[in-house]
Amino acid sequence: MDVKQHCVKLSVQPIRALVDEKFVILVQNALPGSKITIHALHRCEDGQHWQAFAHYVADTTGAVNVSEDFSLGGTYSGLEPMGLLWGLKPVPGSKPGLRMRKKNVQIPMEVTVSVYHDHQTEGFMDQVPLAAVVVERWYMAPGVRRIPITEDGLTATLFLPPGPGPFPGLLDLWGGGGQLVEYRAALLASHGIASMALDYLTCKFTMETGKSVGNNYFETAYRVLSQHPQILGSRIAMLGLSLGTSITLRMAVYSKVVKLRCAVCISGSHVQPPDGSVMDILSYFNTNIEKTRTENNEVIWRDLLLPIPSDPTSKVEMGRLQCPLLLIVGEDDQNWCAYESAMDIKEMMERAGNSHLLTLLSYPNTGHLIEPPYSPHARASLFKDLTTHQKSMVLWGGQTLEHSRAQEDSWKKMLVFLRENLYGGTKPGATLLSQL
Repeated sequence: MDVKQHCVKLSVQPIRALVDEKFVILVQNALPGSKITIHALHRCEDGQHWQAFAHYVADTTGAVNVSEDFSLGGTYSGLEPMGLLWGLKPVPGSKPGLRMRKKNVQIPMEVTVSVYHDHQTEGFMDQVPLAAVVVERWYMAPGVRRIPITEDGLTATLFLPPGPGPFPGLLDLWGGGGQLVEYRAALLASHGIASMALDYLTCKFTMETGKSVGNNYFETAYRVLSQHPQILGSRIAMLGLSLGTSITLRMAVYSKVVKLRCAVCISGSHVQPPDGSVMDILSYFNTNIEKTRTENNEVIWRDLLLPIPSDPTSKVEMGRLQCPLLLIVGEDDQNWCAYESAMDIKEMMERAGNSHLLTLLSYPNTGHLIEPPYSPHARASLFKDLTTHQKSMVLWGGQTLEHSRAQEDSWKKMLVFLRENLYGGTKPGATLLSQL
């Protein structure tokens, strides 16, 4: 190796940032025209390692700028400034079915970015890189407060933005996997929206009694959030993913307690029994369990609610919706019939004359798990059924590049939607990134 290559310099800016903020990776002092590999490595909290790498050729000054130069191969090709994040995949030899999800939002996601000589595809952890930098990616901006909520039987976590407030609020509901998932709520609070992550499938009440929660559980969560002294009680939104969409639409249309300023629904459906518990909704899905398909040992559930029923008593009466609604769907969703549901919701609202309340974002080649920007795409992963406790490999769908593009685009548009409806057009939290 040429002695000059011992002086290769690597910089990543900003070195500490929110997970939805872009960074710039710059390599300098390489040999002009030399081949180099830039590698990203992340060790999850479960001990699993994820990596991405890309091949570049240094320019006549010995530099590579990932934001301006094309990758010639590796995990991704082309001009992809954030490919080393969204392209992360389990290292060879990892157990199948992994999905990356942040558990502890109070500590950063650390990614080691390294530079290696030549175009390499393996053995990165067995050699010394030419240069390396550890980058911190945060879900919580400085000053965001994390407050566990256990009052009134809730299992939830409230994230408050920095400052005295008062802030608009948001109830954040995930899907059928249960658990208290906090990272999206923490990131929303980092953008000025107080957000409460709510566990409604594996919450303390259900674990202790064996009973599923009813509508009153979500109304209680809404009341606790809206009555918090730092929350603007008249400016509350709900955000649901997958099964969380079913709950969000039901509460938005039928609840006499929950009065939403707006709602966001990702990868879900309005098809469900008009009343009942969460378990009643799940039981309704399972009436068509014979429509489950398996391809390449991966379970596909998207057909369970197809065809979309014409019977209006089998779905939420979307014509009654009175608040703005943002629907985000992937057209290659293999888990839910989200696209078909969105088309039916659109038609229902057009017939009722309230379609002006609907904003629809539909993305080709995008799967079910539409996450915050630069989250690695899991086309399939292990999923534990909460009723049978069995694990299966579930196909979520999507192609990595298009799915990643959809995540970035939908997140930006969702923040605009929430700000317009909760803040009236101002941009709270816009200065938070500069604090990192």
